[in-house]
Amino acid sequence: MNLEYKVGSIDDLLAIENQIPEFATPRKGEEVVDKLRDKQHLLLVAYAQGMPVGYKLGHELPNNEFYSWLGAVIPEYRGKGIAKQLLVMQETWCKAQGYSAIRVKSRNLFKNMLLMLISRDYQIVKCEQINGSSDCKIHFYKQLQKA
Repeated sequence: MNLEYKVGSIDDLLAIENQIPEFATPRKGEEVVDKLRDKQHLLLVAYAQGMPVGYKLGHELPNNEFYSWLGAVIPEYRGKGIAKQLLVMQETWCKAQGYSAIRVKSRNLFKNMLLMLISRDYQIVKCEQINGSSDCKIHFYKQLQKA
């Protein structure tokens, strides 16, 4: 499979999210734009035959840290290393920009994401139970080595 990875657009992100069955409510472009306003950010997109199939979006935090906010791969393209490649590219970019660490949150529900983060040396630093359910929001932290 021929994949291309590059900086993408909010429209690419929305096109991908509309194909993610785990996302119950479609995200609005304005919500994403508002969240990123006045913040350094990076939106990486994976394309297959010119169509967006996966993305990773993050933005700066205080204290010289970066927050890996959103990411998804459409079901037909999962298991091909796309999410991992996007994460590695994000880490590389963060190091080059001088960030000291990356923070990310996920949930028990997304087991493959948890396994990928742990395999990339992200440390669990906090767990929050979600609305009395068995699901938890899991906070991860990765200290970046100087490039």
